[in-house]
Amino acid sequence: MNLILFGPPGAGKGTQAKYLVKKLNGFQISTGDMLRDEIKKDSDIGKKIIQVMNDGKFVNDEIVNDLIKNSIFDPKKKNRLIFDGYPRSLSQAKNLDLLLKDTNQIIEYIFFLNVNKETIIKRIQKRKNIEKRSDDDLETILKRHDTYMETTKPVLDFYSKNENFYEIDGSSEIGVITAKIDQIINV
Repeated sequence: MNLILFGPPGAGKGTQAKYLVKKLNGFQISTGDMLRDEIKKDSDIGKKIIQVMNDGKFVNDEIVNDLIKNSIFDPKKKNRLIFDGYPRSLSQAKNLDLLLKDTNQIIEYIFFLNVNKETIIKRIQKRKNIEKRSDDDLETILKRHDTYMETTKPVLDFYSKNENFYEIDGSSEIGVITAKIDQIINV
């Protein structure tokens, strides 16, 4: 089963993805994690990524699309992909459709975790204290949220027409969100 979790930074995508990886014996495809790995490696691409992320912007589609391509084409991961934060733009969504078509796969469920800005600020400030992420300061949080909502509106429109699209109140407690997803996928 392949599925997509999307929502603004701090919506709980990563938390739900980790749960679903265990439940479905799947693979979390987190572009955020992939980008942070490049930063940890201190590669040239990692240096570019950190500058873009610290400015509250999103890394360009070409870099992100290249990072996920290997996961989609990995035969061990076929039909076991849990996309966490990808796609974030319409061009990424169209790229994902093409890659899945090339590998004879589909997305069974699309979940949009809708959360208001105040809840996101609280969650990310809490996460910053726990995870010590450089991209979790208040100014960056607000820029990332606004950029996300602006860039992702076309993605939301693109997917919301599908019968396998579900909008979930992401401001609910983790367990409530998990139960709602479980009820929908019924596995």
